[in-house]
Amino acid sequence: MPLEIEQAVTKWMQDVVIGLQLCPFAKAPFQKQEIKITVSQAITEEELIVDLINGCEELDNDKSIETTLIVCPHLFEDFFDFYQFLDWADSTLKSNGWQGIYQLANFHPHYQFSGCEYDDPQNLTNRAPLPILHLLREESLSKILEKYPEPENIPQKNIKTMQNMSSDDKKKYFAYLYKNP
Repeated sequence: MPLEIEQAVTKWMQDVVIGLQLCPFAKAPFQKQEIKITVSQAITEEELIVDLINGCEELDNDKSIETTLIVCPHLFEDFFDFYQFLDWADSTLKSNGWQGIYQLANFHPHYQFSGCEYDDPQNLTNRAPLPILHLLREESLSKILEKYPEPENIPQKNIKTMQNMSSDDKKKYFAYLYKNP
């Protein structure tokens, strides 16, 4: 099962994140195999906090890992539960001295931006096959952003990409959202 989950996340990264160029910085570390995918076995939020701490410690100790995705297959079917958990995750980074060292991004199959309707295409920019906590090295991100032209335009470009997708494209790239229960 963890291998199947890792394969689903890898396919999402290849097809959606890199393929649609939602994150113009993901291709290089993906090709260099510098992205670690950890399939958490946590069934409680407390266990997931331990996995988050372990992920940060691993990044501290292994500079060959550029970024870590912690996939949460057993938690957070409900997006709003996941969203509330993020406060605890952020405070864990802060209380352990990782604020400013690692940035926490997040993805969820039912991601919904504040002020958006559930079916708004912009939500697709943060929808993934499973809930994911994404740890990024802030220093690396800062270096990339310095060289990237107009990085502040990335979210709008991504939203436009999603708005311009046909229904067939959405079903192709986000098949996991269209599975029958």
